[in-house]
Amino acid sequence: MDPLAPKPPSAARTSLSHIMTAIDTNLLGTVHGGVVMKLVDDVAGAVAQRHSGGPAVTAAMDGMTFLEPVRVGDLVHAHAQVNWAGRSSMEVGVRVVAEPWDTAGVPPVQVASAYLVFVAVDAHGKPRPIPGLLPETDEDHRRLREAEIRRRHRLTRRDEIQASRSPGP
Repeated sequence: MDPLAPKPPSAARTSLSHIMTAIDTNLLGTVHGGVVMKLVDDVAGAVAQRHSGGPAVTAAMDGMTFLEPVRVGDLVHAHAQVNWAGRSSMEVGVRVVAEPWDTAGVPPVQVASAYLVFVAVDAHGKPRPIPGLLPETDEDHRRLREAEIRRRHRLTRRDEIQASRSPGP
C-alpha cells in the first residue's frame, strides 16, 4: 500500500471530549478561551498525525472563533477533520460543541470553530510529503473549496506583508 496515496477525510476524522471544571475558568467564571484552544490544537494535531502517518506540527491557527461561552460542568466535544492537503501541509477544521453534563437530552450547542494549518515533519524537523485528500461527500468538497480560499488569503497576506517590509524606491 502506498503511504502517499490520497486519503478521504473520514480516515483521520477524530473527536476529543473534556468535562470542564473550576480550574478551567477565567475571572468571569466561564471557561478560559485558552483551555478551549488547547483542546482544539490537541484534536487537530491528532487528525494531522493520522492523515500524514507521522509527526505534524502546528504552523498556524486560522480563524479561531468563539461563539458561545463554555461553563463549568459542560461536556465539551471537539470534532476535527482534514479539509485540504498539499505537499507537506494540511488544513484541519475543528468544530467545538458543549452540552451540560447533568441534563440528558439537551442538544449540544456549537461554542467555537477553528482552522489550523499543520506541517508534517521528519525526524530532523524538516517538512515531509503527505497523502493528498480524496473528498467523499458534498460537505467534504465544500470544505476543500473554502480551505483553498483561506490558503490563498493566508499566502497573499504573507506576501503583501513581506513586500511592505522591503525598502521602497
